[in-house]
Amino acid sequence: MRQTYIVTYDVCDPKRLRRVFKLMKGYGEHVQLSVFRCDLQLRTLHELLGRLEEIIHHVEDQVLFIDVGPSEGRAATSIRAIGKAYDPPPGCALIV
Repeated sequence: MRQTYIVTYDVCDPKRLRRVFKLMKGYGEHVQLSVFRCDLQLRTLHELLGRLEEIIHHVEDQVLFIDVGPSEGRAATSIRAIGKAYDPPPGCALIV
């Protein structure tokens, strides 16, 4: 089962910041500057945590994971936008 996480980060060094951004692009949808929406299985979550542990400086940087629930449940409607509308990614694969 997949859980939806909002992942936000504050990374002090520009080189580490770029590395975290590139890593996060492979795990979720870039929502805002340092914010991603990720639908992850438990194994993938632990993989991402481990990879981030290797990049960040544990005294200077911070990464927050906010669990908003199962991807198929409440998480689908948990993000509200004011101003420009938030368009969630499609919940199914598209074959072209």
